[in-house]
Amino acid sequence: MERLTQPEEDAMQVLWQLDGGFVKDVLEHLPTPAPPYTTLASTIRNLERKGYVQGTKLGNSYRYAPLVRAEDYRRTFMSSFVSDYFRNSYKELVSFFAKEQKISADELQEIIRMIEQDKPK
Repeated sequence: MERLTQPEEDAMQVLWQLDGGFVKDVLEHLPTPAPPYTTLASTIRNLERKGYVQGTKLGNSYRYAPLVRAEDYRRTFMSSFVSDYFRNSYKELVSFFAKEQKISADELQEIIRMIEQDKPK
């Protein structure tokens, strides 16, 4: 799965949220300042070329539908992120956030409870 640029990822977030749509739909849901229509249309065509969306011609425009699920992209992106920045160690990732005070002891305890509940018995 090819890594997306930030504008591509922004467009995909909207397409996932809407479960597909036209360029104008994506444009309406992007935060301001939104890119020009033609720039966004090019970005979405790049997503189609990369295999993330499929365009269906309806009248004079195209409706784009996601081909890649958000969960699958997130899983791939996070694996790559942890590998690149934390030596493939999720423990180092969590430790980083704890040291930066981005996660509390209570939140860590909640995560531990979640892990223990999901363990096979």
